[in-house]
Formats: sequence, structure tokens, C-alpha cells
Amino acid sequence: GPLSSPWLNTPRTRTMRLCHSVLALLTVGMALLAPMAAPSAQTFPSQTVRIVVPMNAGTSADLLARVLADKLQPVWGQSVIVENRPGAGAVIGTDFAAKSPADGYTLLMNAIGHAANASLYKKLPYDALRDFTPISHVCNSGGLVIVVHPSLPVKSLQEFIKFAKAQPGLTYGSAGVGSGIHVCSVLLDGVMGTKITHIPYRGASFAMQDLLGGRIDFIAEQISTALPQIQGGNVKAIVALGLDRAPGLEDLPTAEEQGMKGLDCGSWASFSFPKGTPQPIVQKLAKATNEAIDTPAVRERFQRIGVTVTPPERRGPEFLTKFVPAEIERWARPIKASGVSAE
Repeated sequence: GPLSSPWLNTPRTRTMRLCHSVLALLTVGMALLAPMAAPSAQTFPSQTVRIVVPMNAGTSADLLARVLADKLQPVWGQSVIVENRPGAGAVIGTDFAAKSPADGYTLLMNAIGHAANASLYKKLPYDALRDFTPISHVCNSGGLVIVVHPSLPVKSLQEFIKFAKAQPGLTYGSAGVGSGIHVCSVLLDGVMGTKITHIPYRGASFAMQDLLGGRIDFIAEQISTALPQIQGGNVKAIVALGLDRAPGLEDLPTAEEQGMKGLDCGSWASFSFPKGTPQPIVQKLAKATNEAIDTPAVRERFQRIGVTVTPPERRGPEFLTKFVPAEIERWARPIKASGVSAE
């Protein structure tokens, strides 16, 4: 019969059948891979975008992310959600973002801990530089503010230092080992030449609760969290730990103004994508973020949180590419000198 014809079994026909089979497999493979192709900047976003915040809800970074999510959602016509993944001094959430698909639908809210962790941890599950694509520098804050329990008989930084030296073992809380609050307090202790005792918590809000209850003596807290407690008279603000006076606390002198040179715990926030995210999408989100933070509503909400919008010339991916390595280096020197480690 035809199926047993000698012609069908010649070397030439066998080669032709093999080629047809390979072409068929390639066609099927390309069809399967088509949905996985890099998303187009023109159609982005076509689904929900998530902002990963590696800190607890209610922190400064979380509040900033939610302000921007509210602004971006109506512009894009897509849901923009904030996903909190706290733990290990922001390492858990940062690692999750680093290993997420580089398709533009997952971005990370970075903060100063991103730079500090590069020196605090001997080994991170990600590379703070190589595993991320910078998008936009969003804002700066006046840094942290030292707040004490009202029972402490101090009103200024110098009085606080004198009291800490006379009462060794003052306790302070932090958002956990390796958090920005912890690192800044260690640097503060070294500059003051005192012996203070660290009490780590699962988040800064828990430390604040214990401060209000008189179970710890002080905390170097984010301004956004501390401000309502300061204004309510529940805690006393001693010093702003940034180079400039903090928004909302303009009457509170900085550490430098109170005689302590070189102590800068000024903070910042930025957006990054996982490595490999297409540049057209990076530029599109950078532009959208830029426009969002220039609106009066966002600026006013940032002001209430205690942060200032980053100037236009210091916002884009090009600036962040240089800024983040410089921040890692800035924190590396004092962290190594202090000997503090998150492991």
C-alpha cells in the first residue's frame, strides 16, 4: 500500500518529515511563549500593579506608598495595591521583590534600610545594587526624632546625654535588629559615649506602645509616627536626627545645632523594579511618579507625614543609579566601625 511505499523511506523524505516536525514544534512553542513576551509600554499597565513595602503598615514608607498608589490608580485605570512584607529589617520583603517577575507589575518601596542592610548583613539573599532597576527617588525626610517618656527629666540633647551617662542602661526600642531605627540608635550611642540597652520589637509601632506605657525610656522614631504623639503631649521630642529641621517639627533643633556634629540619620524613599524590567516601562513609571508627586494634593499629604518631595533634578533612574551606591558606602563606614551586625 502507499504507507509501505519505498519512496516514503528514502533519506530525503525522512529528512523532510523531520524538518516538518521541527517546524511544527517551533510554531507551537512560539505560540506558548507569546503571552510571556515583555509587556509593551503602550499597553502598560493592563492588570493590577503592586507596591511591595518591606515594613509594617503605618510606617513612613507604607504611608508614602499608599499616597502614591491612590494617585496612580485613577491615572492608569488599574488597581494599584500596597503589599506589606515586613521582617528581618526589611530583608524579607526586599528579597521577595527582587525575585518577582521583571514585568513591571511589582515594584519595591526602598528606604534607608536598603542601604544600611548591605553592611549590616554578612550575606543577603539578594544584591542591593545588581538585583534592582532604579525608577524614582520620591522624597526625603528630616530623619528620625528622639522621643522620650515624659517622666525622663530631660528637655534637650545635652541634658539627655548627661542623664544617659549618669543612668547607664537606658532602654530604647526599635523595629527590630538591623532596622534603620536600630542602626541610628547604635550610631547615636557611639557618638554620645554612653551605654544604652536595645530592646528589639516586631515593628516600630510596638516599640512606641511600650514607650507610651513607660516600659522603655526612649526611641529614635520616624517623624510620621512620632508627630501625633508629640503633638498630643504623650512623649517629649529631644532632637531631630537629620541635617535639616523636620517638617512639622520646625522648632526642634537638629543634633548639629545642639552641638553634635556629623550625626545624620536623614531618611529617603524611592521606587525600584526587579532587575531586567524593560526600560520603556521604567521610564513610564518614572514619569507617572514624577507627575504624581508634583501635584498639590500629594505634596500636602507628604508634608503631613513629615517628608519633602525630592527636587526634579534628583528623581529619575539616572540619579538613583549613583545615589544608592553612595548611600551604601555612607552607611558602611559607621556600621563597620560600630561593630553592629544583624546576624
